[in-house]
Amino acid sequence: MTLLRRAGRWLLRLALLALLLVVGVQLWYLGWVAYWRFENPRETAFMARELGRLQERNPKAELRHQWVPYERISVHLKRAVVTSEDARFIQHEGVDWDAIQKAMEDNRKRGRPARGGSTISQQLAKNLFLSSERSYVRKAQELVITTMLETLWDKRRILEVYLNVVEWGEGVFGAEAAARLYFGISAQQLGPAQAARMAAFLPSPKRYGRLRSGPYLDGRAAAILRYMPSAQIP
Repeated sequence: MTLLRRAGRWLLRLALLALLLVVGVQLWYLGWVAYWRFENPRETAFMARELGRLQERNPKAELRHQWVPYERISVHLKRAVVTSEDARFIQHEGVDWDAIQKAMEDNRKRGRPARGGSTISQQLAKNLFLSSERSYVRKAQELVITTMLETLWDKRRILEVYLNVVEWGEGVFGAEAAARLYFGISAQQLGPAQAARMAAFLPSPKRYGRLRSGPYLDGRAAAILRYMPSAQIP
């Protein structure tokens, strides 16, 4: 009986330690989310990982990235990205359950996971802190961080940070660097067609940023351009 009691105590201690570690990690995330409400992130988990990958091939490699405030990003790009990535961005509270259900139905019909249904808030949570690994643990953590973002930030801040840190090509992050690379102009100067083209790259930025055109990309950009006027943005 004594041995069983000792084992029980050790199991309880291990459970408490695990709980403390989980709480500590969540507080760490929460601290950064609170800090970035007012300060702009200099680097994200995705950016750090991409830089490391590029420097394995070329130690002198650097990322293309330049932060610009919300008001210096074309309204056309804001509308294009919301149209492409999260049409109900203004309405939902971080997770668009209708989009997730539709994505699951589409994937079931295709017989493979072709789309995910993640919102801009979820994508930002993943880009800031996590990896692209697909697992239930990572997805659960993504939802927790998404809740933090939606609670502490407003929609304008979420979209501003997203547009400044999202990957737009190999080693290319943020709207300003992407606009200058693809069109030779600032993010503020992007017109509707250019914005739609950039938004069309987002599902697979390394691949589409390299191709830049083709039947699928042209069709996707045209569809985004057609629906952009009805997009609601903060």
